[in-house]
Amino acid sequence: MQFQSLINGSDLIGVSPRDRGIAFGDGVFRTMPVHDGVADCWDMQYHHLSRDAHAIGLVCPPAQLLKDEIAQLGSGIHRAVVKIILTRGDSVRGYAIPSPSSLTRIVTLSAFPQYPADNYQDGVDLHLCELRLGVQPRLAGIKHLNRLENVLARMEWHDSRYADGLLLDMDGYVIECTASNIFIRNGNVLTTPDLSRCGVAGVTRQRILDQAPALGYETEVVRFDLTALMSADEVVICNSLFGVWQVRRLASQNWPEGHLARQLRLMLGMQDETSI
Repeated sequence: MQFQSLINGSDLIGVSPRDRGIAFGDGVFRTMPVHDGVADCWDMQYHHLSRDAHAIGLVCPPAQLLKDEIAQLGSGIHRAVVKIILTRGDSVRGYAIPSPSSLTRIVTLSAFPQYPADNYQDGVDLHLCELRLGVQPRLAGIKHLNRLENVLARMEWHDSRYADGLLLDMDGYVIECTASNIFIRNGNVLTTPDLSRCGVAGVTRQRILDQAPALGYETEVVRFDLTALMSADEVVICNSLFGVWQVRRLASQNWPEGHLARQLRLMLGMQDETSI
């Protein structure tokens, strides 16, 4: 399918070179699947987008406006990916925020990625990234446009066997992967990293935290290090596009085939690679 976009509701191509999203990464974004013009888990996606915008002093556009633009782009397309970008708009040179400032709203639609079936059936390998995430509590959890750490981390490997790369912070705590969140299982306890100092709090991560207790799992959000991850019974990664994958290999550690990833996909309505 052809890439499509709306900028402030218009299909004209181009963003001002003075836009603060380009100049400073001054903005937030969210990426989500869309089916027949309707974004999956829209209420939660919009809540996270609005929360992130508020955290950096942006006023999020009304939910209905964004829903209408998604429907306009996605009409007649069974499955695609929507990305919503909000920036603080144009400004003159310098970091100071202009008064008044004007929001730039970008909604894009692109083809849904084709993930390998083996990732669902057999699990995935992770690369252990050398890059360490900096600590900045003011930006922790937010999906802001400053993603250079993720870009640099993703440059570390070119081997297609790695589905993602594991990121630690400067103190050695497990945080996330370059494009996904992570959970470990020990017995009936699911643990995901505390993101109060850095990292991105994804929607699928939150859905698992909310719904896993119905499957008999306890959930917790705590700091843990690489040793704790390596000794876990199971490890899974998740995001809104691929759903949940089991991690089978990281560095010298191998995990046997487990059932958690499939169980979580079923719980989330993401049974396999053709249904997410």
